[in-house]
Amino acid sequence: MNISPGKRQLLVVGDRVLIKPQTGDERTDSGLILPQTVADRAQVNSGRVVAIGPGTPMPFGEEDHDESWRQVERRPRYIPMQAKVGDLALFLRKATVEIKYEGETYLIVPQSAILVLLRDEDEALFAD
Repeated sequence: MNISPGKRQLLVVGDRVLIKPQTGDERTDSGLILPQTVADRAQVNSGRVVAIGPGTPMPFGEEDHDESWRQVERRPRYIPMQAKVGDLALFLRKATVEIKYEGETYLIVPQSAILVLLRDEDEALFAD
């Protein structure tokens, strides 16, 4: 997947996910508003998945062909991603890399750092 506001494209590679972090006031159960510095120290953050990479690359295997003389085009193979664009992700904060692109802040998160994905069922029905 990619983000392309103009002629430039932001491509996500490998098993990484591009996330737009959720911002807002952090409140305790009693209604106390926590400052941004406290929210920044949280171990788990959340955000919307904006783009995903192709997945974890797999090595080329030895394929058995009946016609060994024929050259076979070797295409890259990937283990597919679990995350989909539009999912709400809960992820480990310390595994993220923050970037700014076109004035917006995004987080690059490896799929292994994502703890939970929340997907709207209506969107999941029409996604594939």
